[in-house]
Amino acid sequence: MIVTRFAPSPTGHLHVGNLRTALHNWLLARSGGSGSATGRFLLRIDDTDAQRSREEYVEAIRQDLAWLGLQPDGEYRQSERMDLYEDAFEKLKEAGRVYPAYETAQELELKRKIALGRGLPPIYDRAALALSDEQRAAKEAEGIAPHWRFKLDHEEHIDWADGVRGPVKFDPSQLSDPVIRRADGSWLYMLPSVVDDMDMGVTDVLRGEDHVSNTAVQVQMFSALHEAGMGPDHCDVVDSFPRFGHTALLVGKEGKLSKRLGSLSCEALRERGIEPEAILSLLARLGTSQPVEPIADRQVLIETFDLETFGRAPAKFDDAELERLNTAIVHQMDYAEVQGRLPEGIDEAGWHAIRPNLSHVSEAAEWWRLVTGPIEQPEFSDEDRAFLGEAADALAWSDNPWGDLTTALKERTGRKGKPLFLPLRQALTGMDHGPDMGELLPLIGEDEARARLEHAAGQTPA
Repeated sequence: MIVTRFAPSPTGHLHVGNLRTALHNWLLARSGGSGSATGRFLLRIDDTDAQRSREEYVEAIRQDLAWLGLQPDGEYRQSERMDLYEDAFEKLKEAGRVYPAYETAQELELKRKIALGRGLPPIYDRAALALSDEQRAAKEAEGIAPHWRFKLDHEEHIDWADGVRGPVKFDPSQLSDPVIRRADGSWLYMLPSVVDDMDMGVTDVLRGEDHVSNTAVQVQMFSALHEAGMGPDHCDVVDSFPRFGHTALLVGKEGKLSKRLGSLSCEALRERGIEPEAILSLLARLGTSQPVEPIADRQVLIETFDLETFGRAPAKFDDAELERLNTAIVHQMDYAEVQGRLPEGIDEAGWHAIRPNLSHVSEAAEWWRLVTGPIEQPEFSDEDRAFLGEAADALAWSDNPWGDLTTALKERTGRKGKPLFLPLRQALTGMDHGPDMGELLPLIGEDEARARLEHAAGQTPA
């Protein structure tokens, strides 16, 4: 069984980049990979950063996923799993795979600049490994608490078959030993993530390409922890670690989306009236060779999800394309889907009449005013006022009042095309365009329609 996870930090609202990662993992789990049974999609709240994590964002994450229909099959919180990380840390310590380091942030930055100045890669020089027990004790006696690094094995090659990028290889000697624990005892991302993936039985980790170098380090962490006796025996893993896939990052028309992420948060999109199906339709196919289409049926997205269709080029997010998809999705929506979101009085016939003119469901009230009034009519010429007087006289109610009215007026006045239809629409709705008049006129009703025509003809006062 495929087991995937989405692991946001509750330090802000989810944005389109986060949503894309969540959706990909949900689709991979639901697709079962290659026709096998449906897998599990897990939510892991990465809240080890107590200072920045906020409970309101945890709840917002849950609400956003529920709104999108990406319900997880289980939820975990890292803040409740500290004992697991402590145990893993002690095992790595016993195995000699973690070590204390005492450099300050300023000292590390200076080392980095010196390395770059010499044309060398800015990786940690492992100076802390050369310290004797006495030197370590002296530093701690001075009140200098160590941070802890994971010791990469420079003899153990790092490679994996990436689900998107293909074969990936790293030389561990060209990577810095990562800091896994701060001097205050708090955890950084690397180790807890690996421990959780092992404990939760995660089989597939699908995330953005900005995590590729993290994966290289974590591959060795998986191996080290397995050698130390950690990890479930039943986990379907390859070479002691999950399958990895790294998707191209989202970019905007003008480059990075980072400056716009606030306006592209799930909360902001929802407030704009963007439908979940529009978001899913775009993010599921963006960056793949498959066409981006308005797909309301999620089963179609599940059945067509395929990592082999993902490209390496940056995936370009276009807000105009999202709006286009949203309009198309709205035009597909049945009355039952939107009934609870419509203004009072709009029945199925009303929804069917105004739906083709909507880009967002929230616009329904504006268009429904064409039925309920009041409307503001334009100024008509004397000739058009006379024509509209004829229309008021010719209006007769039937199963097809618009068709009967226009046929009768064509015979009486000889008008056709725009001179026939436009004054009628303007008199009845106050607009030059809008819903199909054949559907709209029965909703306006005979008495109101006649009153509007008579007013436009100047037969009744304003």
